[in-house]
Amino acid sequence: MCLRRRSKLKKLYIVFGFVLCFSVLSIFGVFHHAFEIDFYSGFHYPYDGDIEPLINQLRHNETPSVPPINEYNFIYYKNCDRKCKDITDLRLIYIVKSAASNFQQRLAIRSSWGFERRFSDVGIRTVFLIGNIKDVHLQKFITEESHKFNDIVQANFTDVYFNNTYKLMSGLYWAFKYCEKAKFYMFVDDDYYVSTKNVLRFIKFPTKYPEYLKEPFANIQAHLGQRKALDLLDFELDNDVRLYAGYGFHSVPFRHYFSKWYVPLSEYPYHKWPPYISGGAIILSNSALRDMYYASFYTKHFRFDDIYVAILAYKVDIEPFHSDDFHFYKNPYYRVNYQYTIASHGYNDPQELLKVWNEQKILGNA
Repeated sequence: MCLRRRSKLKKLYIVFGFVLCFSVLSIFGVFHHAFEIDFYSGFHYPYDGDIEPLINQLRHNETPSVPPINEYNFIYYKNCDRKCKDITDLRLIYIVKSAASNFQQRLAIRSSWGFERRFSDVGIRTVFLIGNIKDVHLQKFITEESHKFNDIVQANFTDVYFNNTYKLMSGLYWAFKYCEKAKFYMFVDDDYYVSTKNVLRFIKFPTKYPEYLKEPFANIQAHLGQRKALDLLDFELDNDVRLYAGYGFHSVPFRHYFSKWYVPLSEYPYHKWPPYISGGAIILSNSALRDMYYASFYTKHFRFDDIYVAILAYKVDIEPFHSDDFHFYKNPYYRVNYQYTIASHGYNDPQELLKVWNEQKILGNA
């Protein structure tokens, strides 16, 4: 009798252990990975057909042969519609993704890297992108701030983490509608240090930054001759170059059930993400932004903003361009190691941002 009871208990423990093991492995996404589709051989994301002819129809204001599957019908409560009207040669516009309550952060940015008259001979504009606000007192302060600085773009999305795609796309749609002639757009979070000087240097010659700044002009002249050397230093990207640049990633979806970034197979079944640029700081050329704008009409919404932009880029054959001078993590600050830094995450203290930026400005790096 005792032997039978022990045998039953043993079987019960084995079954319990098996169920527990299965549950743990399931929670950590082990079985999800087994059912993933290979990205390289099977990636399709709605709309599944060829979108190029549809995009061309939209470009020419024609009725597309296939109706759009995704339309971001943003309403702008504050649209800064005159921001880009008074300038004929707009080189760069900062579209800063900001939390509504971050008043001090916005003030620090206006006084540092977001200062529109940083260089008298370069057209620069800055706007701050925020979402819908339910707090009437906070909205009152935002309205006052908007009247004072005329740089708030406010759209009808709820500003929470998993609405980041709505936030970024409301900025992209705003740029297309109200700043369509800017040469470059930088979408950046309000907890970043940015060097406007280095941004301008980077967009001048992305593939050779910062190397082209390091070699003395005399050495370049000796190798190439004076005319070619001057052409190199005065290089300008063609208007049709589709630049999509920042800190690049090649990574996989999180299948761990309790992860903040958990993605079920039903939402995204592939084993890898398309190559993408971190959403904290993205530079787009005019032609890249336009192509992504049109592609969005035929690309199903996805809740992670950097992944959604990557899918748009993938659909229109734009390759992300990685630069080590964009820092996904905070670049430890020393006076000498920010010489070529374009952008660095980790500056949510406005006073620290001002201190670092002003010091780098004195050194000629900001």
